[in-house]
Amino acid sequence: MQGQGLCLRVATLLTGLLECLGFAGVLFGWASLVYVFKTEHYFDELCEPDAGATGNFTVQPDCKAQDERFSLIFTLGSFMNNFMTFPAGYIFDRFKTTVARLIAIFLYTSATLTIAFISADSAFLLFLAMPMLTVGGILFLITNLQVGNLFGKHRSTIITLYNGAFDSSSAVFLIIKLLYEQGISLKASFIFLSVFSAWHVGRTFLLMPRGHIPYPVPSNYSYGLCSGNDAREEEKKTAESEKLELQSKESLPAKEEALGPGKQQEPRSFWSYVLSQRFAWHLVWLSVIQLWHYLFIGTLNSLLTSLAKGDRALVSAYTNAFAITQFFGVLCAPWNGLLMDRLKQKYQKEAKSTGSSAMTVALRSAVPSLALTSLLCLGFALCASVPILPLQYVTFILQVISRSFLYGGNAAFLTLAFPAEHFGKLFGLVMALSAIVSLLQFPIFTFIKGPLQNDPLYVNVMLVLATVLTFVHPFMVYWECRRERKSPATA
Repeated sequence: MQGQGLCLRVATLLTGLLECLGFAGVLFGWASLVYVFKTEHYFDELCEPDAGATGNFTVQPDCKAQDERFSLIFTLGSFMNNFMTFPAGYIFDRFKTTVARLIAIFLYTSATLTIAFISADSAFLLFLAMPMLTVGGILFLITNLQVGNLFGKHRSTIITLYNGAFDSSSAVFLIIKLLYEQGISLKASFIFLSVFSAWHVGRTFLLMPRGHIPYPVPSNYSYGLCSGNDAREEEKKTAESEKLELQSKESLPAKEEALGPGKQQEPRSFWSYVLSQRFAWHLVWLSVIQLWHYLFIGTLNSLLTSLAKGDRALVSAYTNAFAITQFFGVLCAPWNGLLMDRLKQKYQKEAKSTGSSAMTVALRSAVPSLALTSLLCLGFALCASVPILPLQYVTFILQVISRSFLYGGNAAFLTLAFPAEHFGKLFGLVMALSAIVSLLQFPIFTFIKGPLQNDPLYVNVMLVLATVLTFVHPFMVYWECRRERKSPATA
């Protein structure tokens, strides 16, 4: 039975990884899909003949309005990706795994079928399909993250790996683009994705629990294929896990007391954390870096078209290169977690002699990660701002590493810097607020195409300065840790 249970857990892990890799974050391969949509003449009616076209010269039409339309669709989809994290998490918490996954399957399948059967005449339906695709993908990710609970000490590694797979799934639209260039229609590709709904349903009932996977996992815990239990039995085991977790939490005050005087704090409300300086700077850090990424992905096709002077072969080659680099997000994601884990172990040894609290140790381990993410984004932003086409290969590499560090670092910091009982609410809130900031990508794009006449220099300078501002966050955390480390001596 033990061997059978292990096989089931490994099957759950691997199929969950494939699910995140193939379906969860496909929206971020938008640049590849836009290339296909343009070839299929979606929103072509928005292109206007260039007023300077004379004689026998062939001049590229002015497709500024078409680019704006595609940018607006991506803006809406990426906004829903973040903003719906909070309600999606509530659905998962309230109605549990099976219901959340069935909703995800319905939304995802409806979206893929919609994209399969629309044409240039009904392209406006993309405004409905892309948000549905995004929300379905987020629910797939959220329901799969709990799989890490099955593997004890490897929990954080698996969660980070799943987030990396979410990033890498953007390569799916590259595969669709390459198949399209080989003669396989967009309709056939998206019908193929729709057929996978049967696989999602099978996995929901055979390889996933009805409720939640508890942490820590109780002895003889079973689910899916191995479970002959009803929902009441599963709730009983979850209650047993919660009892174990409560017992471990009850031992924390004694540990903190051993660390030194003045370390115990009165319980604080959720809103006191939301209104804290630490949360505010973290929100600024996440929002600015995320805005850069969303703006870059949403406008990449337009940027490459401009730098390649309308050469479709060059645009196609660079679009493929970008999508290929995105696939390596699954390999980059664990680096950040590994860095933080190693530093945490190092600082824990030092804390025994200095008397630093567990919270200070955790925050110190997050500082290099926060600073490195800002540095990677600054390098990516500077390269993206230089209008040299070959330099964009470097931009693509820095972008995928920076993005992998961003989301893993965001979740890890919230886990370390705030109490566990507020993590879900704070995570949902910071993602929702950053989503509102990400809406700026569309007016920025419109401003570049309009008043700035396709010259993004001034916008890029302002965004680079905003990126420099994100370094304040790791500095403030470092200063707070330094102040806390001195406090035992003065206490």
